Amino acid sequence: MAEDEALTEAELSEMERRTEAAAPGPWVAFLETRGGVGDCSVIQVGRGNDIDDEIYVRRFIGTKELVSPNPQLDSDIEFIAAARQDMPRLIAEVKRLRTLVDAPAAG
Repeated sequence: MAEDEALTEAELSEMERRTEAAAPGPWVAFLETRGGVGDCSVIQVGRGNDIDDEIYVRRFIGTKELVSPNPQLDSDIEFIAAARQDMPRLIAEVKRLRTLVDAPAAG
């Protein structure tokens, strides 16, 4: 699927399914390159829990592992964390715009 091809209803539905199946948000990135503490960037899952609920990401380029603090690794982690909040909004916006486009013109 090329980025410039129209998004099908099946693709949108699959994105929505994946979004709904993921752990609830918010997901917050705590990044070593931006003052983190703990020697490892992490995504905190949910809010207000008394338990640690975190996602750790490891990235390899060939055999070389990117290790915190690393600006590229942190940018990738920030993207993943933000996707939990961004995807539901984007899906809703696509649906809203499609409804407007499909609506009969008032006249």
